[in-house]
Amino acid sequence: MPPRRAERPRTAAEQRAAEVNARRAPRPPRDEQDLPPREREPWVREEWIDEGEVRDAAERAAARAGGTERPASRRRKEPEVAPEVEGELSALLPAARVARYQERLASAAEALDRGRYGDARRMVQPVLRDVPDIAFAHELAGLASYRLGHFRKAASELEEARRLDGTIRHHAVLADCYRAMRRYHEVETLWAELRDASPEPALMAEGRIVAAGALADRGDLSGALEVMRKAMEVPKRVRDYHLRQWYVVGDLLDRSGDIVTARRWFSLVAQADPAFADVVDRLRSLGR
Repeated sequence: MPPRRAERPRTAAEQRAAEVNARRAPRPPRDEQDLPPREREPWVREEWIDEGEVRDAAERAAARAGGTERPASRRRKEPEVAPEVEGELSALLPAARVARYQERLASAAEALDRGRYGDARRMVQPVLRDVPDIAFAHELAGLASYRLGHFRKAASELEEARRLDGTIRHHAVLADCYRAMRRYHEVETLWAELRDASPEPALMAEGRIVAAGALADRGDLSGALEVMRKAMEVPKRVRDYHLRQWYVVGDLLDRSGDIVTARRWFSLVAQADPAFADVVDRLRSLGR
């Protein structure tokens, strides 16, 4: 009986969660001794949560790889939203009401960051009801619904956020929502738009993983590997998105029957971070 395959590492939503954090006032840096050991690694870890078979990687294992735990004793600053979001609220609301909705958005973003997805969705509802033209509110609602597995609701909110802000930063998570609904044409369209825009490497990596996963869902493993081909490079400085891509490459090669090459990619992941997802178990199952 073949070994049970664990869930895949997270892809798109934690990357977007990092961008959500960037749209709030920055937190004071943590002391080195407060950081989990993984975050002291020489490579840079971006925070971004995803689920999903290149959404099949592990919620439990990826939680271990995600580095989202924070010491209970850490002193917290009151959450704030970024100045541009405050400016949007000020343009749409009387001055007396801006602070209330600003606090709502900041609290929803904080809840999302801390994994309280139901709370985040609830907190943002009054903003969606009373100030429906705030892209950030739809983004928060979409990411919360995504993490709750409500992909149709998530897609609707993220489409509205995309319409309002005209950016591509929602594309990777939105594509994964459509992938979950087996609306593969939309996945292909979003991936083509993202690829043509040549965004920052982390966002490109998340879109690539979702696009490859959509092909793998339909049994096209060779096509999925072709999508991942540009990820098959080993840079001098390894970042978290490299590890996620390499894990996916290893998984696709394993499923294609190329165990020797799959072992190589899983080994690269394990060398950089032995606690990444279930990579040690995957290597053990391949005879390493």
